[in-house]
Amino acid sequence: MIERPQLGAGRRRGTSSGGRCLALDLGSARTRAWMPKRGLVLDAPTMTPAEAGYPVRRGSIVDAAGATRMLDRLLNNRSAPGYRPAIVVMTIPVLFTDADRSAALTAVEVLQPRTVLTIESVKAAALGAGAHFVKPLLVVDLGADLTEVAVLSNGSLIEARRTPLGLSDFGNSLTADDLVASVGDMVIELLRQDCGPQVVDALERGPLLTGGGAMRPAITYRIAKRLSTPIRPAPAPHTVAVRGACAAMLAVDRHPSSA
Repeated sequence: MIERPQLGAGRRRGTSSGGRCLALDLGSARTRAWMPKRGLVLDAPTMTPAEAGYPVRRGSIVDAAGATRMLDRLLNNRSAPGYRPAIVVMTIPVLFTDADRSAALTAVEVLQPRTVLTIESVKAAALGAGAHFVKPLLVVDLGADLTEVAVLSNGSLIEARRTPLGLSDFGNSLTADDLVASVGDMVIELLRQDCGPQVVDALERGPLLTGGGAMRPAITYRIAKRLSTPIRPAPAPHTVAVRGACAAMLAVDRHPSSA
């Protein structure tokens, strides 16, 4: 679901963004930004060099002030000097809390947008991959330190699970087999919910694999073997979520209600 909280009542300038849109994927390992007609304008580590800190961990912003400084440095000062997007759309993990949302909106306010939208990263990834939403779709997102499994149907997020494990944990008592086992357990949990029949249909279609894990054939093979179904890695899986967020943003920006 896309939400449209406003950042400041006095920032509605005109009736159209005029193309001044920015899609933002604030990940635990890397921060990526995408602009219409320009494509990927930012792909940098999610860290504050001065403090050598990591403001995003396990999908949550743990240091809003640090995230604000990082976005100011990366987007206001270096990548797009003086750029002020009218609309910013941010990807968010599934099961995002109100506290997480508040921290995200606080961090992005440094860009002075007129409107901020949020979209679940799994749904954004499906959009970016060009997936069809009429039939149920299972999305498995393997990130740096967060793994998500979600079932989508008719364009909506039906149910999801997440675990605070990811590729960055390899070598720290976590193996690829452990991560794949966690994915299998989350799929089984979804099968036991009311959405179980939709999960079955989605498994027959083949899950969509996104995130950094989709770039590792060995992991793709293990997940396919564990779930006994073909796996479909997303094209350019490291940027598929931010691309999908941009597509969603443009669709909303064209809608009459955005005026």
